[in-house]
Amino acid sequence: MKLEAIFPFLAWLKLVNKDTLKADIIAGLTGAVIVLPQGVAFATIAGLPPEYGLYTAMVTPIVAALFGSSYHLVSGPTTAISIVVFSALSSHAEPGSPEFISLALTLTFLAGVYQLAFGLARLGSLVNFVSHTVVIGFTAGAAILIATSQMKHITGIHIAKGESFLETWVDLFKSIGDANPYLVLIALVTLITAFSAKKMFPKSPGLLIGMVVGSILALFLKDYTEIDLVGEIPAHLPPLSKPDFSLETIRELAPEAFAVALLGLIEAVSISRAVATKSGQRIDTNQEFIGQGLSNITGSFFSSYAGSGSFTRSGINYEAGAKTPMSAIFAAIFLMIIVLLIAPLTAYLPIAAMGGIILLVAYNLIDFHHIRQTLSFSVSESAILLTTFFATLFLELEFAIYLGVLLSLILFLAKTSTPNVPVLSVDSMSPHRKFVRVDEKPLAECPQLKIIRIDMSVYFGSVNHIQKVLGKITDKEKIHHILIEASGINFIDLAGAEMLAAENDRLLKMDGGLYFVGLKANVYEFAAESGIIKQIGNDHFFDSKSDAIHHIYERLDRSICVNQCKNKIFKECEWD
Repeated sequence: MKLEAIFPFLAWLKLVNKDTLKADIIAGLTGAVIVLPQGVAFATIAGLPPEYGLYTAMVTPIVAALFGSSYHLVSGPTTAISIVVFSALSSHAEPGSPEFISLALTLTFLAGVYQLAFGLARLGSLVNFVSHTVVIGFTAGAAILIATSQMKHITGIHIAKGESFLETWVDLFKSIGDANPYLVLIALVTLITAFSAKKMFPKSPGLLIGMVVGSILALFLKDYTEIDLVGEIPAHLPPLSKPDFSLETIRELAPEAFAVALLGLIEAVSISRAVATKSGQRIDTNQEFIGQGLSNITGSFFSSYAGSGSFTRSGINYEAGAKTPMSAIFAAIFLMIIVLLIAPLTAYLPIAAMGGIILLVAYNLIDFHHIRQTLSFSVSESAILLTTFFATLFLELEFAIYLGVLLSLILFLAKTSTPNVPVLSVDSMSPHRKFVRVDEKPLAECPQLKIIRIDMSVYFGSVNHIQKVLGKITDKEKIHHILIEASGINFIDLAGAEMLAAENDRLLKMDGGLYFVGLKANVYEFAAESGIIKQIGNDHFFDSKSDAIHHIYERLDRSICVNQCKNKIFKECEWD
């Protein structure tokens, strides 16, 4: 095994030079300034002290950069993961309490173990079967839940702990007259400032600017109303921590950790692929799983909670000119320096201003473009989107993730279980007498030989559909010789092999047969190993279409060819 397979960073370290270091340092500094307010906001969403978001942004990006595959992905705290952490743990412990923090570390460790196991088991391709619409729907629902959770801080209206989405809004409407206008003003000014700064100066740290303005406004208003502050963040690097490894805790958190792991992997791979389409890089999903898993496992021992790839920070990292994963490492290092220097200033940050920032973060989470596109053009994807969205709002968040993924897989299986089986015929006008779909070009067909093509895998899910197609040919068209043009078959499983053998036996009893031409090498190898070729007969499998037609023609009823058939479509027909 190559050393680079164990330590993937050895591969890209060869690319590091004076020019890449300069570009990565600039991108890293930009990323550090961006993540400072985000880290505080995301930790707040997760129900953790603000410093835990910063610790996560210091530790996980370094490990993920060293052991992942993407050159531009920046890992760390994210909104979607944060709200799942809060939802998963708030029923077990008081948010912000030492017990809650301990559970968050354990949840992070378990999620990392799941992710690492998936990567080592080479299950990265499984992400391909989960529709991105699941993430869009879940994230949109999470955004509304995030905004809802901040309304009590923005309005000053008391909301009982543990209330559902609907109950929270009912209480807000009932007590709207008790809202504190000063807190609302601070939140709105913070939000508008952050939004405007980003609009007018796209490369500026809009969230940070909004926080500063909101804090200054709070200083002027503190004589008129009581304003709760975030409090001072400890000015030190991530301290060592220890997850709770008791069997009871592990058993309690294992299901929630699986949901966190799954969401984190979908996020990380989706984002790394999106950036890779611009950079031209190829992503190794298995290695990305390993990188995310190791980053969370390591983070759980350094006061970090579950992280994943950040779309905002990864996109900015690429746009800022990052060349290698060193940019993510530099971002973490610069963040450490910034926290050591300015952490005490967070003592002046109002919770209402933080609420305004989180509202803007929640708004930016909603992918309006893809939601409109999905609802306009795809019924099946719309079903996935809406189901995941409403499940996120009204059901347990972990269940919403599972439901979206399950529905995505069901629809995928539904599509693959009904493969396209077009009817083909010989185009006698073509120089090479090609097989052409009769629904695309009106061609005459042989009354004794049906030629079809299967455009997908023959597996347990598609067996029933293919059997129906073959049955219809024999029962309605009374054709008992069927040639399958098999170049579109990528895979045959045991159920598919047994079905094809059974269909051939059925046709043999009618003096017909099932024939194959153009099987791919790997499919033919499986057919040989599984015994299907021996069972059906080696003389039913052909390498070329001309050989197939020539041999099958010898088995046709010659009297029909001579006395009844007017469609002389094969060269062999000229013999009669």
